[in-house]
Amino acid sequence: MDDYSDDMRRPLSPRMEVYAGAGRKRWPDDLMAQVAAESLEPGAIVTDVARRHGCRPQQVHDWRRRARLGQLVLPASANTLSFVPVVSESALPAAAEPTGSPEAAVVTVELQGAQVEVPGLAVLSDVFLALQRTRSC
Repeated sequence: MDDYSDDMRRPLSPRMEVYAGAGRKRWPDDLMAQVAAESLEPGAIVTDVARRHGCRPQQVHDWRRRARLGQLVLPASANTLSFVPVVSESALPAAAEPTGSPEAAVVTVELQGAQVEVPGLAVLSDVFLALQRTRSC
């Protein structure tokens, strides 16, 4: 016998489905950064990372693009080394050789709007340690 009936007197099914929400989820920046960083780990597959976090792979690719453009700050991994680019204001001619002692050299360090001039290269490691301590506070 069929379950289908044209009988109007038959009561409606008690089952009711309710859809709540606007259909779009607002992801916090720190969570987007965490997912993007996880997808950049060696051996990670974007589709698997997206599925684990309940988002689409296209979103993860967008977050990775935003991180490359500097619009999203990724959390630093404990095992990852990061490098700071060195910018020279004046280039030496190819034939010129540096003159003077290493102690006479002056290195200018700019970090997050602060500028420090360091005379001599031996003091440079102390400056970097001090900057690292102030950044972690």
